[in-house]
Amino acid sequence: VQLVESGGGLAQPGGSLRLSCAASGFTFSMYAMGWFRQAPGKEREFVAAISWSGGSTYYADSVKGRFTMSRDNAKNTLYLQMNSLKPEDTALYYCAKAKGLRAVATIIEYDYWGQGTQVTVSS
Repeated sequence: VQLVESGGGLAQPGGSLRLSCAASGFTFSMYAMGWFRQAPGKEREFVAAISWSGGSTYYADSVKGRFTMSRDNAKNTLYLQMNSLKPEDTALYYCAKAKGLRAVATIIEYDYWGQGTQVTVSS
């Protein structure tokens, strides 16, 4: 299993970034996927999750209404569109493969992780 994130970088407050996660080594369309983030000195936290089909999504309250998660099962790729970015969104963002089909928020429900992509929101 390999998960490779991309799309991170520096954005101004109020700006946007789109993260991607290229998946390989497993049948992507058969598993839910998630995005998590970890800021310096803090624990890794849930950001968003999507079901195997993309029909169901689940967001942390802190990003609801600003972030949109999607997937393209034909391309084995996961996305996270981040709008209205805030300095508190600054973190290393990870994509993760869930153990099952449903969109879930708990870390224990994920078994493979990417290396992360850095997002920094600053003026």
